[in-house]
Amino acid sequence: MQEKFKSIDKGVLFMLLSALLGAVNGAIAKYLSFHMDPMEIVFYRNLLGAMMVIFSIKKSHIKIDTSKLHLLFLRGLFGSLAMILFFFTIATIPLGEAVVLNKTSPFFVTILAYYLMKESISFNTFIALIIGFLGIIFIMKPFGIEISYEHILGVLGGFFAAAAYATIKKIKDIYDARVIMLSFMGVGVIIPVILSFTPYAHFKVHADYFIWILVLLMAVISTGSQWFLTRAYSLSKASIIGVVSYTNIPFAIGFGVLLGDMIPDIYTLIGIILIVIGGILVSRKKKVS
Repeated sequence: MQEKFKSIDKGVLFMLLSALLGAVNGAIAKYLSFHMDPMEIVFYRNLLGAMMVIFSIKKSHIKIDTSKLHLLFLRGLFGSLAMILFFFTIATIPLGEAVVLNKTSPFFVTILAYYLMKESISFNTFIALIIGFLGIIFIMKPFGIEISYEHILGVLGGFFAAAAYATIKKIKDIYDARVIMLSFMGVGVIIPVILSFTPYAHFKVHADYFIWILVLLMAVISTGSQWFLTRAYSLSKASIIGVVSYTNIPFAIGFGVLLGDMIPDIYTLIGIILIVIGGILVSRKKKVS
C-alpha cells in the first residue's frame, strides 16, 4: 500500500488539494461579493496572504536571486490579472459559469507548454484533454448561455492564469515556492490600490466582524491553495497538472449542494465521471520496464 502511495505523482496530489481549497475559496468569494467590491476582495486577500508568506520567508532566511526578477514580476502580473478577472466574474455571473470559464486555462497551458517549453503532448494527455473538455460541456450545458462581456473577461482570465502557470515552470528552479507566491500577492496588492483611484474600484469601511472573519479565512485558504498549485506545477508537467485542475469543478458542485444547490442532474453526473476518467488517464504513470 505504501509503495502504491509513493508511486502516485506528487504534483497531481498537490493539484487535487489546491483544487479543493480553491473551490472553498470561490464559495467564500461569492458570498463576500454581495458585500464588497471585487477589488476589495482581491486587495485584502493578497495583503493578508503576503503578510503570511513574508513571515515564512523571514523565518526560513530565504535569499532572493535578482537574476530573473523580470520573470518573477511577470508571474505576479499574470497571476494578479487572472485573479482580478476571476473575482469580477464571480461577482457578476453565476459561480459555476465563472469557475468553468477559469478552467479554460488548462487548454492555454497545454498550448503555451508546447510552444514555449517544448513539452511533448502524449496520446494519453491529448485524450484526457478531450475527455475533460467534454466533461465541462456535460456539467455546464453551455449551449444556452448568452456570451457577454463578463464571459469574455472570464476566458481572458483563464489565459492569464495559464501564462502565470507557464512562468512558474521557467523560475521553479531559481526561486523558492514562497517567493513565487509573494510576487503574485505583492502585485495583487498594488493593482487594486492603483485602481482605487479610478471608477473601476470602490473601497469602503466595513463594520461587520463576520465579513472580516471570512476575509481572513479566505486569505488563509487561498494562500494554501496557491502553495499547493505552485508546488504542483513545479513537480509535474504543465499539461498534466492542467487537466487535473478540472477537479475544481466537481468540488465546487459538491460544496454547492451542501449549501443548498440542487442535486446534479444526469448530464452533470456524466460530466463529473468524464473529468475523473480524464484525470486518471493523465496522472497514471507508465511502469518502467
